[in-house]
Amino acid sequence: MKISRVSLLAVLALLCTGLAFADGIQDPKIIIHGVSGGGAQALGKCPGPSCTNVGFNFEFSVPERGKGTLFFTNASGKNWTSLKLIEKGVPAEAVSCGQNFFLSCKVTTLKDGSVQILLSGVHGNTPRNGILNGQNFAITFGCVDGNCWPGGLDFSAHASAAPEPGTIALMVTGVGAIISRRKRWTKSLKA
Repeated sequence: MKISRVSLLAVLALLCTGLAFADGIQDPKIIIHGVSGGGAQALGKCPGPSCTNVGFNFEFSVPERGKGTLFFTNASGKNWTSLKLIEKGVPAEAVSCGQNFFLSCKVTTLKDGSVQILLSGVHGNTPRNGILNGQNFAITFGCVDGNCWPGGLDFSAHASAAPEPGTIALMVTGVGAIISRRKRWTKSLKA
């Protein structure tokens, strides 16, 4: 009897999860991707001689038509492990994002009412290693079924080269477990 209840609960949870992710509203999209020669998936070339060089902090505006692509180069001297984009103009629930540099893209509303688009998480064995120093990348603003970004909307961006705090905590916990296990193992050999 318990197995059938657990199975029913699991199916119900999966069904509810699927319904929660089913977004019938077509929202403005932001896509961060690689540029030809820029590492992660190449989806275009920089216009003119080069992309715009940017450091850890930079600002940009949505193209006047509410859609289009802006091209940049990470000229900070460091590899970026996260990229935070802040805007005031489109609510968080109306924004969807896609990217191929990081493991996740989260859109949240901050206390002051502005919207944060946080791209974070890197992994050594996948192509999602963040935005490398000197790497070209593009930010594309897309329209879906006529829903576009407001033209001229200002964004501020902040990149970080430090590992995520969770990564450091996980590493310290793992090293502590290894040391503890090793002490226990050497004590058992002496006994």
